[in-house]
Amino acid sequence: MENAGKQNRVVTARQAGLVACTSCGRVHAQAVRECARCGAALHSRAPASLQKVWGWWLAGVIMYIPANLSPMLRTSTLGRESANTILGGVFELMHHGSYGVALIVFIASVLIPVGKFVAIAYLAISVRYASALRLHARQHLYEVVEFIGRWSMLDVFVVAILSALVQFNFVASVHPGIAAVTFALSVAFTMLSAQSFDSRLIWDADEAPAT
Repeated sequence: MENAGKQNRVVTARQAGLVACTSCGRVHAQAVRECARCGAALHSRAPASLQKVWGWWLAGVIMYIPANLSPMLRTSTLGRESANTILGGVFELMHHGSYGVALIVFIASVLIPVGKFVAIAYLAISVRYASALRLHARQHLYEVVEFIGRWSMLDVFVVAILSALVQFNFVASVHPGIAAVTFALSVAFTMLSAQSFDSRLIWDADEAPAT
């Protein structure tokens, strides 16, 4: 039984004395410090990965607060001006019967950013402490966070398009609010936080202690 357990045990590159280049993927011995193919610096684990993750994560959270409290869009129709926050815009769309669009904006601008904050924080904590999720589940969670990050900019794209197209001087005009800037910064910082996370730490956290 012991021999079977040893045969089924996954051996990581670090345990095998190898390191892969994060730029081109070429595998080298751990003693090598520079990739022979692309010249990038080689590290078995990214230096200060978690510090960078938490730094960008905190910056993203700080920017996300004014993004929800400040106007995302300022509209002027026949001299009357109005301003809507993200949630205000969702309610406004629902009031006009655009439930599908309201749902898309709510998911892209509220659920996805908040979900990313929670997921990144969970991943960063799970590599230091015991986790209820198995190794592969956490790896899939990290891949999902990386994939959905690009869709968080939907609100900013909509504001940019409307600002460019709807400009009829006194009759109607649309201008981006300060929340468009803070929201874009929040999304960018969150993406940097996710990219700073070294997913190889997940494997380290699940390595069985030597006995």
